[in-house]
Amino acid sequence: MKNLRRIKRMARGGKKKKTPPLNLVSLMDVFTILVFFLLVNSANTEELSSPKILKLPDSVAERKPAQTVVVLVTTEEVLIRGQVVGTIADADDKEVIIESVTNVLKEELARAIGLKPEDEGKSREVTIMGDRTVPFKTLKKVMSSCTAAGYNKISLAVLQKATQSN
Repeated sequence: MKNLRRIKRMARGGKKKKTPPLNLVSLMDVFTILVFFLLVNSANTEELSSPKILKLPDSVAERKPAQTVVVLVTTEEVLIRGQVVGTIADADDKEVIIESVTNVLKEELARAIGLKPEDEGKSREVTIMGDRTVPFKTLKKVMSSCTAAGYNKISLAVLQKATQSN
């Protein structure tokens, strides 16, 4: 008897149960949001382009540099906005500042006139990118030249390396 009931039950519900279809719309929404998130956050990095002739020192600083006037100090010459303004031999004088660097930086400040008062402070920032083999006394003269030209915030560009945890 038990077998007859089972046979009737199998005949009645003999069809296999269908598995519910997979809803791809919600999965596509999640992946789309993930892709947009990654795209937006990957474009959030700021880098100063350093010429291949410079080897910057390493640092563990977390703050990112702002867009400023860039002074390059190579092993042979000093460049501002890609133009040679002096040589390292000029910096070896007994002078505290390098006149050619000061003059070009003053011209850069003169170009910045006409800014809003809140943007004027930003125009007085300069970033010095110096090769790691350049002596500090030379960098000090370049920094003094920047100060003499009216730049009140001087940053030194370095390579960021990972922080070491103890």
